[in-house]
Amino acid sequence: MSDPKTDRPMMLGAVAPRGESPRITVTEIAAGVLSLVWLVAVLAWFLLTEPAASGGDGLILKVFVVFLPIALIWVAAITTRTIRELKDEARRLQVAVDAMRHSYVQQQQAAAAAARPSVERKLDEIAAAAKQTETAIATFASSRRDAAAPRPLPAVPVQQSEQPALALDDAPPEDQRLPIAIDEFICALNFPDNPEDKEGFRCLRLALEDREAARLIRAAQDVLTLLAQDGIYVDDLRPDRAKPEIWRRFAAGERGRTIAALGGIRDRSSIALTAGRMRSDTIFRDAAHHFLRQFDRSFQAFEKTATDQDIAELADTRTARAFMLFGRVTGVFD
Repeated sequence: MSDPKTDRPMMLGAVAPRGESPRITVTEIAAGVLSLVWLVAVLAWFLLTEPAASGGDGLILKVFVVFLPIALIWVAAITTRTIRELKDEARRLQVAVDAMRHSYVQQQQAAAAAARPSVERKLDEIAAAAKQTETAIATFASSRRDAAAPRPLPAVPVQQSEQPALALDDAPPEDQRLPIAIDEFICALNFPDNPEDKEGFRCLRLALEDREAARLIRAAQDVLTLLAQDGIYVDDLRPDRAKPEIWRRFAAGERGRTIAALGGIRDRSSIALTAGRMRSDTIFRDAAHHFLRQFDRSFQAFEKTATDQDIAELADTRTARAFMLFGRVTGVFD
């Protein structure tokens, strides 16, 4: 059996019953008393004074003397009551606005709670993919790709140490590895699509074995994970494609409006969320700037031997989309 108190509809603000306002208030009573006192005073004045001859002008003057003050008294009384009613209406409207704001906040919280499982599911998928990557690296650490890989990615030049290496020292294993091929590098920058993407994990493992490529991969993985925390997934972004020659201008060191076409991300909500996180989160900002530096450095080496088709394919990777987004936010293309 339902409780009549809970079943009763709740009326708020402007839709709530206004209540029984008195027909005659203190203001009207005071106005009536003042009007009566004025009439008595005028009648007494006319009765106690000697009647004088008066024409048409005198009669009009007497009418004004009698009724004008009474009219002013009631105008003031009506104005006072109207002001009071307007204040009551303003209070009711304020209650209605507060109720609507409270209802909107509850709806937003409910929507956020409903969307949280999908965000957590995306994060779980990313964590599972990262775990799968580590497992593949540990399992296939001894396996090597073919030595005749086509068009290897040129190594990024590093600053030479002041002390030359001794001739008797053996080169470290990392320096003996062949550089990763361009197509495998592009595949690694896109990251595996799902846990069953064996080719993606193979390329990712090879990229992580390359010192310079691994730096960019890890920097990209960090920013993609941080973006996912705000519900921003680069797979949902559809950037405008830029011509390969504009990418080559970027590799040559050009910045600003001449390469503005590279900032093809037009999703305003993603840009606004990323900019807000950049301002409020120091870790997020540092990770973003580190990623941009690594992408700039790696792309300069990549562009030297890459064809226009290679550049177009790299521009469609998840890493390149993250670069476009952070480039728009940080003003690289302004």
